[in-house]
Amino acid sequence: MTSFDVDLFVIGGGSGGVRAARIAAGEHGARVALAEEYRMGGTCVIRGCVPKKLMVFASSFPAAIEEARAYGWQASVGAFDWSAFRVRLDAELDRLEAAYRGGLRSAGVTVHNTRAMIEDAQTVRLASGERITARQILVATGGRPFVPEFPGAEHVLTSNDIFKLEALPARVLIVGGGFIACEFASILNGLGVKVTQYYRGVQILRGFDDEARAHVAHMLVDIGVDLRLGADVAAIEKVPGGLRVRGPDGSEAEFDAVVYATGRVPNTAGLGLEAAGVTLGRRGEIVVDEWSQSSVPTIHAVGDVTDRINLTPVAIREGHAFADTIFGGMPRQADHDLVASAVFTLPSELGTVGLTEEDARRVGPIEIYATSFRPMRSAFAGHNHKVLMKLVVSAETRKVLGCHIVAPEAGEMIQMVAIAIKMGATKEDFDRTCALHPSMAEELVTLRKAVRTG
Repeated sequence: MTSFDVDLFVIGGGSGGVRAARIAAGEHGARVALAEEYRMGGTCVIRGCVPKKLMVFASSFPAAIEEARAYGWQASVGAFDWSAFRVRLDAELDRLEAAYRGGLRSAGVTVHNTRAMIEDAQTVRLASGERITARQILVATGGRPFVPEFPGAEHVLTSNDIFKLEALPARVLIVGGGFIACEFASILNGLGVKVTQYYRGVQILRGFDDEARAHVAHMLVDIGVDLRLGADVAAIEKVPGGLRVRGPDGSEAEFDAVVYATGRVPNTAGLGLEAAGVTLGRRGEIVVDEWSQSSVPTIHAVGDVTDRINLTPVAIREGHAFADTIFGGMPRQADHDLVASAVFTLPSELGTVGLTEEDARRVGPIEIYATSFRPMRSAFAGHNHKVLMKLVVSAETRKVLGCHIVAPEAGEMIQMVAIAIKMGATKEDFDRTCALHPSMAEELVTLRKAVRTG
């Protein structure tokens, strides 16, 4: 019988890889090693969800102070101290990374703080040249920001760089229309930066519900973001005091920084995957089956590197399911159906679960229940910000197929709604639920008349 150095070698120390390693070693007794070339915790903990959400909190205070004055408080806010915030942010990320490392250590996982690549179906080579054989290899290297090639591309920043800025720019151009671009547009705007956002398409947040997309776009403009649709960058030139950006139409504008948030791609370059026989997709993603197995039976992959649903909780579930299946004798697949998500813009977030109105129409007859209104808190303060509550319902089965909320704390609301929709709740189940008054979310159970059918 062939002897291996370890039962499992994990490449990548993000949420999915760490979960798989911990479960395989700590619960199922496997001999596990893991290699991470940067910091433990991956994109989400170190340069994504966590630091971004802390920046969301930081950027929300000026609006809160303004609102407080409308409620009778003698309140004011001074200048934002980015350096002080950075110190606290770095300390928190250090704490979280230490927790990740501590969990691996407690589970008995051997950690290699270096880059690793696949040499063959059951061999991993570290940057030092050391070779380690493994019965199974798991690739969990996540994704990386994508920046297209154009003159001056070397001058741009990505979302990875924002958390390490020495100082906030006075004028920033954000290029992109996805959730990362929109989130940072509202965050930096809240921190006092003059924000311009270019998106080459006709509307931001492609793939989300059209009505919700339009609502968020209007909100961004309303808070002061200079949102320009159908706009793109042809070239960037470094000039005294900043960067000169030239558009395809010859227009020019100057900014202190340009941030590209034009999507992310699977982080598979230089891993030796194709030489080992692993099939990659069009975007470089590892093609896997429902068991997260690649075209090579001994090589699996989880998380953003597979380009399925690129969310941290999904990667965690995929990693856990992999460990249970391969090392725990408990075969199970990660469930990718009805996964809730949120776009953490300000002052309102976009929370969504299930089908958009557009996708649902392609499935069968539907009814749309929706309302937009000024919530009590902001209306009293004299703000015009509106929220959106929307249910997509099957006309035949009466099941709620999708829910889309644009409102403060929409992420918190959609998590609860997702439970009901996951259980197969019908519109009548929502109707039978007594409203909690006064609240924004009560509108979800008081929508009585369809605004559209078809």
